Amino acid sequence: MKSSELAEFLRTCRSRVSPGELGLDGSARRRVPGLRREELAQLAGVSVDYYTRLEQGRSRSASAEVLDALAAALRLNDAERQHLMDLGRPEPAVRKRRARPQRVDPATLRLVEMLDEVHSPAFVLGRRLDVLAHNRLAGLLITEFRALPAADRNQARFVFFDPHARELYQDWEAVAADTVAMLRLDAGRYPDDPQLSALIGELSIHSEHFRKWWSDHKVHRRTTGAKGYHHPLVGDLTVQYQALHPAGDPDQILFVYTTEPGSASETSMRLLANWHTTEREDRELPVR
Repeated sequence: MKSSELAEFLRTCRSRVSPGELGLDGSARRRVPGLRREELAQLAGVSVDYYTRLEQGRSRSASAEVLDALAAALRLNDAERQHLMDLGRPEPAVRKRRARPQRVDPATLRLVEMLDEVHSPAFVLGRRLDVLAHNRLAGLLITEFRALPAADRNQARFVFFDPHARELYQDWEAVAADTVAMLRLDAGRYPDDPQLSALIGELSIHSEHFRKWWSDHKVHRRTTGAKGYHHPLVGDLTVQYQALHPAGDPDQILFVYTTEPGSASETSMRLLANWHTTEREDRELPVR
C-alpha cells in the first residue's frame, strides 16, 4: 500500500538525520537514532499531529508544498526527494492503463551499435531494470542478455541470481545495493506495476541480501560514476559510466561505458573487443 511505503520511507529518513547536523541538541537521551517527530515537524513547518498521521500511514498523501518542506528538513538528495514526491502524491481517481511494451527507438539502437566501434560498452535499461538493448561489447563485458529468455533479461536478476555476477564485479555488494536502490526508486514511480511487484517478491524470497537492502528504503539514481570489473578473459578493469535518457524518455536509461585514455583498463577493453572480433571471424571462416 502506498501510504505504508510513505510512512516507512519517512521513518527511515528521519532516523538517518543527526540532530547535531541541524543545530539541535544531540546530547539529550534519545530512544531511537535520528530526529524526533516533533523536531522534524517543527523544521518542516507542519503540526506534529499532521506529521504523525503521515508517518503512521493514516494519511495517504500530502501536498507538494508539505513534501518539499519535509525533503528540505530531511536533507534529501534529488533521487530521495523525487521518491518522496512519488510516494506522497495523491492516488489517481482512475487506475492507469497497463503500460505498453517497452521499445527502444531505432536511432538509439543505432547509437548503441555504433559505440562498439570506439570500444564503448553500451546498454539500455527500462522499467524494472529490464535490459532492452546492448551492443556486442557490453554483452562480452557483462553477459549476453540476448541469449537469455526474455523474462531473465533484467539487471536485478543478473546481479542477484547469476553466480557469474559475484565474480564479475570487483565490489559486488556495492553494485547489488545500488541495484536495490534503483528498483526502490522505480517502485515509487510505478506502485501498481504487477511485474515489478512480482520481481521484488521473487528477489525478496530468494536473496537475504536483497531483503536487507530493501528494508533500508534507500533510493539511487545513476548519473555518472566508476565501476570495477574482474573479467575472466582480460582481468581487472575500471570503467567510467554516464547514464542518459534517450529522447528524454524517463523510463529508459542509456548507459555508456568508457575507459581512461592510455590506461591499463583501456588496453584491457581493446583486448576484449579484439578477442570478440577475432572469435567472430574464426566462426565465419568457410570450412575447407
